[in-house]
Amino acid sequence: MADETIYVVPLRDAFRAPLSKRAKVAIRVLREFIMRHTKSKIVSISPEVNEAIWSRGIKRPPRRVKVAVEVREEEGARIAEVRLPKEEGRESSA
Repeated sequence: MADETIYVVPLRDAFRAPLSKRAKVAIRVLREFIMRHTKSKIVSISPEVNEAIWSRGIKRPPRRVKVAVEVREEEGARIAEVRLPKEEGRESSA
């Protein structure tokens, strides 16, 4: 059973960390948020989400990030897969 939910994860706690560690801490904050809200022990973060957090460098991660989380059960363990949500209904006007 795969259940998908959209979360907007606040990463403001990462800004309490020193400048040279903020993106690393933002990844940890994201992982802890997903573990707390999905009751999963294993959290898999996609490379796209990682790149979105690191896009402006280690010193300036985004304040919040919108992610899609899919939770599935494998061998008695809950696994949460985190990825960027698909933008549906959005067309470029160019």
